[in-house]
Formats: sequence, C-alpha cells, structure tokens
Amino acid sequence: MAKITKRELVDVVSRKAHLTKRAGSEAVDVFLNEIGRFLAKGVDTKVVLSGFGTFRVIRMKGKTVKIPETDKMVTIKPHLSPRFTPGKRLKRQVTR
Repeated sequence: MAKITKRELVDVVSRKAHLTKRAGSEAVDVFLNEIGRFLAKGVDTKVVLSGFGTFRVIRMKGKTVKIPETDKMVTIKPHLSPRFTPGKRLKRQVTR
C-alpha cells in the first residue's frame, strides 16, 4: 500500500515551492486548517478545489447498530460528517 505522510507532503511542498521546511509546514497547516475551519460551519458548506475535488459536510441520521463481537446494540446519535468527491482531473490522474 502506498501512502504519503504529512511530513513527506511538507517536504515535497517545500522543495517544489522553493520554501524552507518551516514555511512549507506552515503552508500545509494553513491550507488544511482553513478547509477544516470552513467545513466546521456545518451542513451545506463546501470547499471546491477546481479539478481536484469538493469537500462537503453532510448530516447523518441517528441509528442503532449491533456490535458483531458482542451482539450488543449501540445507539449512534445524529451527527455531521465530512465527505470528499474527487474532481475530473484527479479521477483522470488516478485511472491512468
């Protein structure tokens, strides 16, 4: 399984944008924090990054589920949940 950590992403951003590691780290942190801050406004908020994708918030209904290991029933309260829908350019990059 391939993955990239935040530290590795900071390294790439720093190198490609000709920034110091500290400036690259700050840029990545600001970017991620601003997406989260905006989505925290609640349902019907979207962050649209043209070509990359859309982050949005949806409202999940409450439900009762059974834990398979114990057969215990647990109630999940209604809550908000983030979702991501990839854009066309990202889909094309992945399916090459």
